[in-house]
Amino acid sequence: MALLLFFIASVFFIAPEKGFAQDAKPLYELPSSADSGREAIFLAGSDKGLYRIASSNTAIPLWTDGKVEQIVRIEAGGNFGERWYFRTSKGIVYSENLADFELRNKGIAPLIIKKYDGKTVTLTEQVPILKDLAFDPLNPLNMATATENDVYITSDGGREWKSIGSTSRITPGIKAVAIATMEGGALAVFESHPIFGLSYIFPYAKNAAWQDVPKGIKMPASLTSPDEISDIYPLVRTKADGTKYAEIYFAQSYLPNLYRFDWNLKTSVCIYEGTEPADSIESITSVGGVLVFTRIESLGSIDVASLQSPGIPANFENWKRSFSCVPGIVNAAWVPKSKSGLAEGLLLGELWMLYPGTINTPYAEKANLKKGVYMPPNRGSEQTGIDNFRKLINNNNLNALVIDMKDDYGLLRYKPRDPLVAEKGRVSQYAVDIDHFVSEFKKDKVYLIARIVVFKDRNLAKYSGGKYAVWDAASKSPWVGIKSYDDGSDSAGKKTVSYYDENWVDPYSEEVWEYNVAVAKELIARGFDEIQFDYIRFPTDGLNLKSASYRRQSKGMTKESALISFLSYARENIDAPIGIDIYGANGWYRSGTRTGQDAEMLGEYVDVISPMFYPNHFEHEFMNRAPYADRTYRIYYYGTFRASVMTRNRTIIRPWVQAFRLNVSYDRQYYGTEYIQKEIFGVRDSVDRGYLYWNNLGAYDYILPDVTAESKYIGTAPEADEKFRKPAFGSAVKPPFADETVSVLDSVLHQEKTRKESEASGYTPFLYIPFMRLR
Repeated sequence: MALLLFFIASVFFIAPEKGFAQDAKPLYELPSSADSGREAIFLAGSDKGLYRIASSNTAIPLWTDGKVEQIVRIEAGGNFGERWYFRTSKGIVYSENLADFELRNKGIAPLIIKKYDGKTVTLTEQVPILKDLAFDPLNPLNMATATENDVYITSDGGREWKSIGSTSRITPGIKAVAIATMEGGALAVFESHPIFGLSYIFPYAKNAAWQDVPKGIKMPASLTSPDEISDIYPLVRTKADGTKYAEIYFAQSYLPNLYRFDWNLKTSVCIYEGTEPADSIESITSVGGVLVFTRIESLGSIDVASLQSPGIPANFENWKRSFSCVPGIVNAAWVPKSKSGLAEGLLLGELWMLYPGTINTPYAEKANLKKGVYMPPNRGSEQTGIDNFRKLINNNNLNALVIDMKDDYGLLRYKPRDPLVAEKGRVSQYAVDIDHFVSEFKKDKVYLIARIVVFKDRNLAKYSGGKYAVWDAASKSPWVGIKSYDDGSDSAGKKTVSYYDENWVDPYSEEVWEYNVAVAKELIARGFDEIQFDYIRFPTDGLNLKSASYRRQSKGMTKESALISFLSYARENIDAPIGIDIYGANGWYRSGTRTGQDAEMLGEYVDVISPMFYPNHFEHEFMNRAPYADRTYRIYYYGTFRASVMTRNRTIIRPWVQAFRLNVSYDRQYYGTEYIQKEIFGVRDSVDRGYLYWNNLGAYDYILPDVTAESKYIGTAPEADEKFRKPAFGSAVKPPFADETVSVLDSVLHQEKTRKESEASGYTPFLYIPFMRLR
């Protein structure tokens, strides 16, 4: 068994520059001779599954039960060959031969998901989103993975996992993990956290505890915590006496920085710093002493000895052509030695970054590039209001409008025809004549977005004696958040209490889901183009928050599983783009703290996410640096970029733009036309997929016509300089899928192990048909 799991970490070492290209000119390529059948397997993992790429650039399906996010290949000694692990939407999948696959999720706490078909409720277990999968290069039996809350380790190759917690139980958001035998022989586990940076633990030590080691990690100017780490990679090193140990390298999600972690000094040393102000480095791997990583629209590399880059692999463009034959967006790949042009094969990950211009949602074409305003529903109930907003949209080169159809109190702003909605809903006296409203705006081809406030709903909370309300466990009545205990008392001697003007319904209730989705379906049927769910979260405010209880919460369900259950139900039943609104902080940091609004998780189920990056909602010091007048540009530039990276381009990030003034110091000094226009430039220069103006009164006196790609920025923010990539997120588009049809025979033949034939034998899958061979 020890032989089986011994990892050959530095096989076929060559000079670092060989097989890389600088300035698009290859310095060295190996001859295109065939590998052994085992070595020549070229794999790609996509949102459609796991595929083998044949020599004809044909994708042969191997496993199609879910998304494949990451490929891990472990090479054993002797005649044992490879061992394969895959991080998938079904959890950890293991295979020895790429024909037989088994799940290895034992010990990973599942999410309990509630399924509802309109009549029956069933509970199913679902593996939570796993953020990373890593193994100790000196003993691959030791592995690590993580959910957003917990790091898990195994010492038996994934047969059973054990939670070792996280550096923070309050703030979730783990991004990456690593496990390695360090210099001195200690086994350490590392994790990345969106607030605390890098942390490590000795998992088998007595009284083991996480230690934060943020020293040396760069952070954006004016912020006070290390910026998120995207990936952690243990590189095997060898001492003069032959002793092997791991040296830790890591990169950042939103800054183009690469680090070596000094294990003895417990500090990080930046060894590479990119030139773009907003960039990402992901999925580090190595060839000899060269680190290779994924970055926006390309790959990168750095020689850890010289700290110089030998360029990108010379065969990179060939790999990209091969990826185009794979269905779905390609996330990960194993490029064998025969295809890599290097002295060994190469594992690649986060390959969606190669094509940031391809939005990975089926409604991307319909929902992209929508720029609009919020219209208070009372303005839509009058012809004057309709005329004014049509004029506003046309005069400012906009093309979309958002209006409440179920408002913050649960009132319907239209007259429903659906019996379920009519029974449980209450129509506002200022209801919109929906058919007339839609027809008026469609004269100008305006994209109509129906805002539905979901779990904050006074009307539904009071329905049938509080049947659906969040319940107060102390008072045995519908829960309402206490804002303050005022001085004095009432006539009965009781202390006077102030409450928040909010009533909440139970997010675990399938009947609450059914009601809101019924509203959404009717609105789509009557002419709206998109549904925008707001308040997809749990209550967060109230001195009595601990007494809030959820009577519809099934055993084992969490806030996360409640939101997944609702959004899964909505996705299955709404045939239109679905958008959601989230707090700005939840679009900036990979954390769903308090609200359950984990953007990365939510992005798996919706097409559009609209973070509220309102500058006046952040602390005064947040991104407030010279040039100070450009703070609004910076917040939208970096915020939109970060949210797009965080959700892996699976949603359109269409932020809400602040078009209102609050009585805070920054607004008092700067609010006006330029303040708002700089927000728009920030969106344009970052990702440029649209935006929505918010003013709850519908007063848009300070907005100007939309900017174009040619519009010159009106401020002095250095990020706006034309020398930097625009948009910062990139615009490269994935080539058209080569062939949606895959021969069933190809798959069967492969499963019967005909892959042992060399890639060089001329095997062409679609021509490999028995009767043609007989002829």
